[in-house]
Amino acid sequence: MDKYKDILDKVADMKVTELAELVKAMEEKFGVSAAMPVMAAGAGAAAGGEAAEEKTAFNVLLKDAGGQKIQVIKALREALGLGLQEAKALTDAAPKVVKEGLKKEEAEELKKKLTDAGATAELQ
Repeated sequence: MDKYKDILDKVADMKVTELAELVKAMEEKFGVSAAMPVMAAGAGAAAGGEAAEEKTAFNVLLKDAGGQKIQVIKALREALGLGLQEAKALTDAAPKVVKEGLKKEEAEELKKKLTDAGATAELQ
């Protein structure tokens, strides 16, 4: 893993919006989608006839900011520790996954905060 240290250090220093731009650029450059491996893994397990395991990691998708965009921005800032510009960019980019790999309870809590602020959110 030492050969990837420089790249990992640079990614660790990036802001959320910069990471989103990086992912989009990589998708365009290599002609792939970041969502494909997740879907393929789920389809492979189902096709293999194995017993479906209960999902342990959830993503929270902000589908729509709704009419109270400022409240949604505040909720994102509080829940994710984002700056004002980052939270606004995330809100403007809806539909967008705002947090990945959460436990079910944490994902439900974030979804509730967003819906209470007037947004439309769902778990994936």
